[in-house]
Amino acid sequence: MTEPSEAVQADRALKAKHRTMWALGDYPSVVSHIIPELGALLVRECGVRQGDRVLDIAAGSGNAAIPAALAGADVVASDLTPELLEVGRHLAAVRGARLDWREADAEALPFADGEFDIVMSCVGVMFAPHHQTAADELLRVCRSGGTVGLVNWTPQGFIGRMFATMKPYAPPPPPGAQPPPLWGDEEHVHELLGDRVTDVDARRQTVRVDRFAQPEDFREFFKACYGPTIAVYRSLGDDSERAAALDAELDALARDHLRDGAMEWEYLLLTAHRQD
Repeated sequence: MTEPSEAVQADRALKAKHRTMWALGDYPSVVSHIIPELGALLVRECGVRQGDRVLDIAAGSGNAAIPAALAGADVVASDLTPELLEVGRHLAAVRGARLDWREADAEALPFADGEFDIVMSCVGVMFAPHHQTAADELLRVCRSGGTVGLVNWTPQGFIGRMFATMKPYAPPPPPGAQPPPLWGDEEHVHELLGDRVTDVDARRQTVRVDRFAQPEDFREFFKACYGPTIAVYRSLGDDSERAAALDAELDALARDHLRDGAMEWEYLLLTAHRQD
């Protein structure tokens, strides 16, 4: 048996790192406490109906997949991180939703060409490191005439700026990996999807976040619950000066966005139809 190539080994290591990162902290709490309505919004915008075959890519704990199932669709929720899928199974059972949970890499989906009527992702596929590969897979599994629906944080919005703030403190990304918030740039997404889609509707919108009364409340919550933030702080090791500097920068970012105890986080909502 031949050994996997260096490129294959590197990709496996990168995906293992991503899987571990998203299992850190408590991402389901971020979804349920901070952005609970985004998944249902995406389901409505995609026009999910009874009997539709739906794939939610990088579904996490089911923020969009569960509402799609409750709308009567035949749903597959796929994600790279089994810990998130396990939480999703429990949440679905509590809400009386029936759907299939599958561990899967967004860049190598284990589904047939054109298998789904609707392929969607709510702030999920944007974290796949190789954007074109993920976009190609997303389109491949959507049938001709089917719907593609995406919600992604924009580079200019709060979460995009948070990633920009953390970047100087994080280890350098591997070759070929692209910044997640690029998926929130309309021109970038058009380049990824190309002429394989039609009827494109792209809108920048905001979600109101009123959980954090003070900047420090935001920072501590994300340091405890959000995998990418936790990973950056862990990469600093015992360097307390750099950790304190990052604390201060995140506090300043939150302070800049807080208005009367609330923030508006910008995202790009995009829907389109797959064409041959």
